[in-house]
Amino acid sequence: MHKLSPSAAKLNTMIKAAIADEKITPEEREQIMMLADEDGIIDAHEKALLGQLQELIENGSIKLVKA
Repeated sequence: MHKLSPSAAKLNTMIKAAIADEKITPEEREQIMMLADEDGIIDAHEKALLGQLQELIENGSIKLVKA
């Protein structure tokens, strides 16, 4: 398995927190998007994590809530 980039590791932590909380605010979602694009490159790990987050939001596992 490949080592995660620092930004992918941070994304992983933030997304796991959203899964544990079963909710995410628009601000948290924006932070995640900014972190993914921080280095100007969305690598394969980051892309997969963002896809998982979007899927969890779409299927209702994670609720998008106001702050």
